[in-house]
Amino acid sequence: MSFSAIFVQLLNGLASASSLFLVAAGLSLIFGVTRIVNFAHGSLYMLGTYTAYSLVQWFGGGIPGFWSGVLLSGVIVGLFGALVERLLLRRLYHAPELLQLLATFALVLIISDFTLWAWGPEDLLGPRAPGLAGAISIAGRRFPEYDLFLILLGPLVLGLLWLLLTRTRWGTLVRAATEDREMAGALGVNQAWLFTSVFALGSFLAGLGGAIQIPREPAVLTMDLSILSDVFVVVVVGGMGSIPGAFLAAVIIGVLKAMCIGIGNVHAFGIDFSFSKLTLVVEFIVMAVVLVIRPWGLFGRSQGAPRAASTEPPLNLPSPALQKLLLAGLIMLALLPLASDRYTLVLMTDILVFALFAVSLHFIMGPAGMHSFGHAAYFGLGAYAAALLFKHVLPMELALALAPFAAGLGALLFGWFCVRLSGVYLAMLTLAFAQIAWSVVYQWDSFTGGSNGMVGVWPAQWLASKTTFYYLALVLCAGGTMVLWRILYSPFGYGLRAGRDSPLRADAIGIDVRRQQWLGFALAGTFAGLAGAVYAFSKGSISPDALSIPRSVDGLVMVLMGGIQTLTGAVAGAAVFTWLQDSISRQTEFWRALLGGIILFLVLVFPQGIAGFIRERWEARSGRSEA
Repeated sequence: MSFSAIFVQLLNGLASASSLFLVAAGLSLIFGVTRIVNFAHGSLYMLGTYTAYSLVQWFGGGIPGFWSGVLLSGVIVGLFGALVERLLLRRLYHAPELLQLLATFALVLIISDFTLWAWGPEDLLGPRAPGLAGAISIAGRRFPEYDLFLILLGPLVLGLLWLLLTRTRWGTLVRAATEDREMAGALGVNQAWLFTSVFALGSFLAGLGGAIQIPREPAVLTMDLSILSDVFVVVVVGGMGSIPGAFLAAVIIGVLKAMCIGIGNVHAFGIDFSFSKLTLVVEFIVMAVVLVIRPWGLFGRSQGAPRAASTEPPLNLPSPALQKLLLAGLIMLALLPLASDRYTLVLMTDILVFALFAVSLHFIMGPAGMHSFGHAAYFGLGAYAAALLFKHVLPMELALALAPFAAGLGALLFGWFCVRLSGVYLAMLTLAFAQIAWSVVYQWDSFTGGSNGMVGVWPAQWLASKTTFYYLALVLCAGGTMVLWRILYSPFGYGLRAGRDSPLRADAIGIDVRRQQWLGFALAGTFAGLAGAVYAFSKGSISPDALSIPRSVDGLVMVLMGGIQTLTGAVAGAAVFTWLQDSISRQTEFWRALLGGIILFLVLVFPQGIAGFIRERWEARSGRSEA
């Protein structure tokens, strides 16, 4: 690769970094002040792109029309963000952080279908920027003028944000709230308006970042989640809440991805290296390396020694009445095939699978206090291990039995690094490892089938009937759920909770907190792998979607919908979410918006989750009966 080609790819990476920095700076500002991990930030970026496309078309050609449309798009998205903060998120500031995340995920679904309704499913490519539509010669190669403008825009925005945050009273208040939100409120800072203004500015930057992309990339309906993963990486690598860190991380990620594309395939030592394939995962590799070496990011600050967390209400053993109710539920599930059709059995099998998947995630999120954004990695590893063992080596029964241990080994490996972190950084490292695993599966065509996945993964002949396989799924998934619940009330489970509530005290009384968390992580991965293995044989095929970010998000939604502080919450959340997703998707094209609206309703009305609400009503009724 010549020097001129390398230099041009470097410029391409810098141009991409500018747009990425705008979006990441907005997310970093919002998190720094409000502490909300805004899953809808990528949706704001997408809205900016689509809105800019329409406004530029409406204003007509010419420099004034183009730039008016771009800037006005950012303003509109900023106002929309302020409205969301005032009407929705303001009601949730005192709710658990994960509940806020669930609310922003519901917004993702709603905005996605609104975009589909307003602009249709077709890709939309905006016009070239007037006055910057040409190209200039650099190092003997042609380079777009608009990309040069973007290279200058990033440092300009960085400078303006620096002036705003260091030379204005509003910036002083933002920095004070970032350092200590409670103290800023105690000193008389109007937190409500400060949060609204920060959310508006962060949304404006996201919308502007999307708007400036219209001459370079088409507006597509999947761009929200694709940019969101990159933005999360940039914010975490740079250090949560650090604008300079976000700028440096955006430059690193943008340049590395551009270089991987430019280098392409290299033959060395008799081996072909495809650097272009690394573009799918290079940012997650960077994030994993940075977090392992510097857990708080490049410009972030160490959180110091772990402090005692606010102790959550205990997970009580089921009362005798609840135990009878659970037993009755199992009996009903066992009798279900007698009064159900084939479709219902398939749906119930899915519910059983995702119930175990959700329970395994709850196992490390609730009692262990380790939030994971990449739990689908172990679900997918179990599914692929079952498929590969069955297709190449073993009969179905042995493949199903051994597959969970393959997922457990993956969790053991990844968990060794993850348990050294906490909070958002731990969650993002789990996401990085999940995305790395997904990339390997997605691109290893000769072994995993690549993007096409694997087909012909059918159960043994004696399990070919949907009824028989349903009973197998019931035994394995219900049994796995009960084993995990039993572990929670063993000395190991109590040790996990002690490490969550007060790591220093737990360490002082002789509990090896990190070792406990590591083993808990491996256990959760093993049972998620069991769910994945059952899923693979129930569908007869498996694809990389099983390890994807949306699958991990589905698991989070299930746990949070049901209630993280209840034993049966994950099961209830998985059942409701899977049933809603199936039934609503068959009724309307805009099922995501309807599902998002239902999730928002549940968040606002039942903040303790479905099972948590039922438990409260049950306890209140029992109290009245005893009185």
